Amino acid sequence: MIATHKSPLIIGHRGASALAPENTLAAFARALRDGAAGIELDVRLSRDGVPVVIHDPALRSRLRKRFVSRMTAEKLRQIDVGSWFNRRHRHLARLEYTRQTIPTLDDVFALIDNQPNKRSIVYVELKCGRSRKLNNAIARETLRVIHQHQLEQRVVVISFNLPTIARVKEIDPAIRTGALFGPRQAALRSAEKIIAAALRCAANEILLHHQIATKKVATAAHLHNLPVVVWTVDNSKWLSRARELGVHALMTNDPTTMLGA
Repeated sequence: MIATHKSPLIIGHRGASALAPENTLAAFARALRDGAAGIELDVRLSRDGVPVVIHDPALRSRLRKRFVSRMTAEKLRQIDVGSWFNRRHRHLARLEYTRQTIPTLDDVFALIDNQPNKRSIVYVELKCGRSRKLNNAIARETLRVIHQHQLEQRVVVISFNLPTIARVKEIDPAIRTGALFGPRQAALRSAEKIIAAALRCAANEILLHHQIATKKVATAAHLHNLPVVVWTVDNSKWLSRARELGVHALMTNDPTTMLGA
């Protein structure tokens, strides 16, 4: 099934994470195969400075907690991150999920390179911390991999850490960026503050949690030529609301259902 890219665009949040283990090659392939216009993923740096695709800062087990930043990319690529999905969602279980490990960003872009749809978008969320040095490193290394795969026209680099988004623009002004906003942020007290924060870091898009995606914010964004992306919605009723608000894209865990609505 080839995406028609109708408005709003449907983006697979961590891939098709309702149907496959999140942030794995299987989840990304499933989202694109089912017709999503693109995927969203999370990036952290491994101990050896490689951008790896995982949401949480640590891997948890009954015995211990292992931090991503203290493990090499090669070690992370050996860790099973798919079997849990089969145990929790037996009706969706597949043998291939037991072989899913933590991919590098390079692995994901290699998958993108091999897809028949050469227009699919990748939203890359930088998972930043308190260290400016480390935040600059994740920005720099992520851009290096983007350039290596020549995906500059298809990637949007996003983050809640707006100074890092500004840094991405300083390194490469041509890279498209997005400012993330959630319901807990102090900047969300008004639509004006949201827009001002996005403009200060030179973001090209704003990404709003669905609870704060109001008509007022959307209207203010459009006045400043900022496309609005809403996350994360799995209810197909959001499609009509998104069209009313002029939303550019919806991020969803279940692109298959949203595309079929």
